[in-house]
Order: sequence, then structure tokens, then C-alpha cells
Amino acid sequence: MKRSSLSTAVYLLLVFLSGIAVGVFANRLYFMNSVSANTSSKSPEEWRRKYVEEIRSRLRLSDQQVAQLQPILDETRQRFHDAHERAKPELKAIQDEQVQKVRSILKDDQKAEFEKFRQEREKRRQLLDKKHP
Repeated sequence: MKRSSLSTAVYLLLVFLSGIAVGVFANRLYFMNSVSANTSSKSPEEWRRKYVEEIRSRLRLSDQQVAQLQPILDETRQRFHDAHERAKPELKAIQDEQVQKVRSILKDDQKAEFEKFRQEREKRRQLLDKKHP
């Protein structure tokens, strides 16, 4: 009879521990941060429309004020674009310098793989640029 009581206690303990393990797992699963595979961001037009809608409602802008806001946003967009274009050569020079430094530490067999790696990254970047001009 003692053996039966001991077996029952062990089984109850195992069931109890199993319940704890399932509870911990379920809790982690339920509260786990999800990662979205959607990498598409809003287009500039969508961002602008949402910005104008939000500022209009929060500040209660009149139609005249919204009309005055549009050229301000146009000018700002153009200035950002111009600044980005002016910075491109300097950024390209920095990137080229990095590539040269990386090449200088590589062995001959690694250099070929590095070039392949760079070409693959460039193709991915071009695809993203086509999706989000």
C-alpha cells in the first residue's frame, strides 16, 4: 500500500510540474513580442496626407490654413531632397573608404566572396529603391 501512495504522490507531482511548465510556456507565447514581416513603410504621399489630417484636426485648421500649409510642406520636401543630393557624394566617399579598408584586411579568397556579398546587397537595395522611390 505504501508503494501505491508513493506512486500516486509522484504522479501528482509530475502532473503539477507539467501544469507549471505548460503555464509558463503559454504565458511566454501569449506575451511574446510579435515581429511584423511587413517592411513596407508609408509612401511620402501617405505620410503627408496623414500628417495634414492630424494637424488639421488637432489644431482645428481652417481650409485657408491648410492651403497655406501645402506650400510649406512642398518647400520643406524640396529642401530635404536638395540636402540629401548634396550629401550623396560625401556619403559615397565614406562608403568607398570603408570598402577599401575592409578589402585591405581580407585574404584573396575572401575578397571574391566579399564582392559577391556587396553585389547581392546592391541588388536588394535597388529592389527596395524601386518599391519606395
